[in-house]
Amino acid sequence: MAEQQKVVLVIGAGDATGGEIAKRFAREGYVACVTRREAQKLQPLVDEIRAAGGQAHGFGSDARKEEEVAELVETIERDIGPIEAFVFNIGANVPCSILEETPRKYFKIWEMACFAGFLTAQAVARRMVTRERGTILFTGATAGTRGAAGFAAFAGAKHGLRALAQSMARELGPRNIHVGHVVVDGAIDTAFIRDSFPERYALKDQDGILDPAHIADSYWFLHAQPRDAWTFELDLRPWMERW
Repeated sequence: MAEQQKVVLVIGAGDATGGEIAKRFAREGYVACVTRREAQKLQPLVDEIRAAGGQAHGFGSDARKEEEVAELVETIERDIGPIEAFVFNIGANVPCSILEETPRKYFKIWEMACFAGFLTAQAVARRMVTRERGTILFTGATAGTRGAAGFAAFAGAKHGLRALAQSMARELGPRNIHVGHVVVDGAIDTAFIRDSFPERYALKDQDGILDPAHIADSYWFLHAQPRDAWTFELDLRPWMERW
């Protein structure tokens, strides 16, 4: 029955990390529910998961809007199954000098990378606590631990997201909800890196950039951890990355 199917909800399932996380959980028998603001962009991912024998559903949803988030979670829980694992994977990494940053763009980056994390995770957590189980994972970045020059908006948002994750972990852990924060430190194998930073992308042959499928393995590892040894924060970086 539909209510017996385990669901992973990935907010921000793009062509790299988010998509690979969805595929990884689908291989383990989870129904992958994936979101982007434009639903049609999800069709290749949904088709790929289904072609491999998995189950997937794509949803067009704006994670910054409370009404859309509520509708998304209600639809999944009612029509597909309980959300057992949740991944927030929206980035919004847009560099800009603090001298030129605009209030509008600063606020938008915070909305996407921090506020949306609060809205979506809260909606899912309210369902999980009634069942007394579940996993909530946030995709973080180096900007969430230190603010670099030219990244004030992104760093502010990611610091906020990390603080949200910490607070949720401390509150919800005793209720059997595993909350984790993954710091992704380094360039990821994406079309954006390939086209915009070719010298960086050239390090791929030396394992110098992160493979999204390997990132996804770590998310599954966190979800599968026994509760006597839960990890809150896990950082991932290529072996040659300077930190």
